[in-house]
Amino acid sequence: MTQDRVALKQKLHERMQALEETELAAAIEHYEAHMAESRLDGREQHDNDDIADSVAEVNLAQGFEHPVEEHQAKVAAIKSIDFSPAREVRPGAAVVVGGRHFVVSVATARFECGGETWMGISPQSPIYLAMTGLAAGDSFQMAGREMVIDEVF
Repeated sequence: MTQDRVALKQKLHERMQALEETELAAAIEHYEAHMAESRLDGREQHDNDDIADSVAEVNLAQGFEHPVEEHQAKVAAIKSIDFSPAREVRPGAAVVVGGRHFVVSVATARFECGGETWMGISPQSPIYLAMTGLAAGDSFQMAGREMVIDEVF
């Protein structure tokens, strides 16, 4: 593997971690905002509307608990995955298939890194399961189409 690909691999790792940490921070911010809105003020009495609004905000905050936990798990997974050079498709590998760039770690939206558009895929994704253990030049079937792995690093 070239030194450029080793450096790109490190950048991919850092970029994915930063993206997930940003998503985690946003989920925590939403959760905390709804929890703050759910608190009743210091008055001795509250009408039914006050109580209903408080309950609604707690319910909304609870809706953000799952995203917080999901992003925490993704950050932990990215930190624990071996991003060392790879010759075959495995967690931590960077894979190019048909000109599309993937990083096997956690599912992400598309992101830019090294002048290319990448996307994180999870080890449970159908495309990963179809190409696990394969190397550059190998082919696999996906949605009835034969696909060829251009590069693994």
